[in-house]
Amino acid sequence: MKQFRILFIFAVLAFAAISCKKDEVQAILNQPVTAPVLSLDKTDVVLLKDNANDQILKASWTKPVYGFNAALSYKLSINVKDSLASKAINIDLGGFESAKNFTHADLNSKLLLLGLAPEVVADVEMQVTSYVQSTLVPSASNKVYLKATPYTTRVDLSSTWGVVGGATPNGWNGPDIPFYKANQSGILKAWATLNDGEIKFRENNDWANNVGDNGADGTFEPNGANIAVTKGIYVITMNLNNNTYTIVPLSFGLVGNATPNGWGGPDVPMQYNPYDDTWNVIAKLTAGDMKFRLNNDWGTNYGDDGANGVMDLNGANIVIASAGTYIVKMNLTDKSYSITPGKIFGIVGNATAGGWGGPDAKFNYNFINGIWSLYNIPLTVGDIKFRADDDWAVNYGSEAAGKLKLNGGNIPITEAGNYDFTLDFNDAADPKFTIKKR
Repeated sequence: MKQFRILFIFAVLAFAAISCKKDEVQAILNQPVTAPVLSLDKTDVVLLKDNANDQILKASWTKPVYGFNAALSYKLSINVKDSLASKAINIDLGGFESAKNFTHADLNSKLLLLGLAPEVVADVEMQVTSYVQSTLVPSASNKVYLKATPYTTRVDLSSTWGVVGGATPNGWNGPDIPFYKANQSGILKAWATLNDGEIKFRENNDWANNVGDNGADGTFEPNGANIAVTKGIYVITMNLNNNTYTIVPLSFGLVGNATPNGWGGPDVPMQYNPYDDTWNVIAKLTAGDMKFRLNNDWGTNYGDDGANGVMDLNGANIVIASAGTYIVKMNLTDKSYSITPGKIFGIVGNATAGGWGGPDAKFNYNFINGIWSLYNIPLTVGDIKFRADDDWAVNYGSEAAGKLKLNGGNIPITEAGNYDFTLDFNDAADPKFTIKKR
């Protein structure tokens, strides 16, 4: 019995020691800390494409004090000044550095991802956060501010020609699907989503100079016959050197159980951007898996074997961890891809078919010029607004002609009919819209 009492006493003492130790650790983790202090070596930078690989900015920070010897890691966030934290770009820096150096190209890419307009001065904020053991006890630094002017990575690939017709989304009245200049002189290319119907090619969205194909033989003539097409996504090549053209199926899309149509497709079509040689789409995805594939067919498909943002031919499924609206971008040249949170704008209101409860009529986003567009939408007399993802959290009205205002007043529709709309957020300080009755 005495031996049992001794063992019991030892057990109680051991339990008390463990409890005290746990309380001590918790007290340490919960005690106030001295946060890191962030500073920049410049307050104003103008980024230059010609100096892409040169250093332009250094961000430095002091080591925080936790009151014990902590294994630290750091994360640097970059955001538009006074924007929501969820909009920030975060850079994981590990735990052995106290500074981050940016080249012109490195910082420029971050600013463009934030949606900043090239060649325009913008106010940017940065903040560094330290963590214990990667995830515990975050401690945020002061915010520092920077005036930054990004540069454009685009080249001038515009042309005066476009695709028009009943098979195009905008019909015979346009606006036309644009052709872009290829590397070879006199060669133009357009990426077009078409329906069953007919098309022609014309200049400047005008019938003064238009061509068709009288013999359906792949050559075009002034004021020629309409060109018959079937539903699909195509690359259209127009050769001004010998007056020939080709219309070839060519599209990349998203397929998988994370996409609206599952593994059987049809795939969510992506838009080609000739300015930076990427394929892009803003899509609503659910939690699940997806891949990229060519022409709705498994003959050419890409996944990601290493989950490292690099595509592999016939690679493993790409995991979408949670449902949401995403901007998906892929680059076939370097096989990189990215999936980042995004939004899709729509029209809502009692002048629309869905009323104020939605679902909203959705805009299409042009990754080339950054304009949201919606054409030939039927409206009745009433009011409308524009909002993101069928939700009132982000909504725009107007209180001045052509000017968008966050949470602004309703926009009246005084005459029933079909309308064309565009939304332009390229200048974040002065967003605009257009409305035109057909």
